[in-house]
Amino acid sequence: MNTKLKCLLLDDELPSLTYLKMLCEQIPELEVIRAFNNSTLFLKEIPGLEFDLCILDIEMPDFNGLQVAIALKGKPVIFTTGYKEYAAEAFDLDAIDYVRKPIKLERLQLAVQKAIVRTDKGYAPKNYIKLNTDKGKTLIFPDEIGYIRSSETDSRDKVAQMQNSNIILLKNISLARLLGILPLGQFCQINKKELIALRSVHFFSHDVITTNIVQTDGKPLVLFLSDTYRKDFIQLVSV
Repeated sequence: MNTKLKCLLLDDELPSLTYLKMLCEQIPELEVIRAFNNSTLFLKEIPGLEFDLCILDIEMPDFNGLQVAIALKGKPVIFTTGYKEYAAEAFDLDAIDYVRKPIKLERLQLAVQKAIVRTDKGYAPKNYIKLNTDKGKTLIFPDEIGYIRSSETDSRDKVAQMQNSNIILLKNISLARLLGILPLGQFCQINKKELIALRSVHFFSHDVITTNIVQTDGKPLVLFLSDTYRKDFIQLVSV
């Protein structure tokens, strides 16, 4: 039976903790067990908690994230921080990942994918997802999606280009929400309006992705890779 990763959250800043919890709840592979905003209370409660993974801030009063990670004695951790100077220390502790704030959903998903591999949970999501379209509800198989873009007539809607050239209009759903329900690590947002299935990537350069999706004129679909999403894209294709 497939099992979700049981996850603990720790961040001393309540707005950051609330936002992190909201992101985690959009990742089907995670089950948030407890969320703490006090590292002392966290360490006190740990012995009585069953969990697979901890996602925690580094800069905190009382005990910082590095000290907490040491106290966890090898339990998998993902660090979140607004500072880059702790990266070396984090990886010295064999952290699964080091995610810079402000955290983006797709970047957190990448870190969770690494955690799944590390913990060998073998989570396997359903091979279809249910979405609302302009024609009613439909079951979509992610393996058949080539890329998705915002609708030109209503940005709340999204246009899914399927591998068989069919077009499906998805109603009132954000790209962030789609990334949260699509298979982890198989899709990536590449600019403000588009996300792509990694299997659709044929070639890519600094700011251009040439896909294996053939347009009606016989030419391959070419998409723009923006500065904002380039790092996440490179990390995903390098996994």
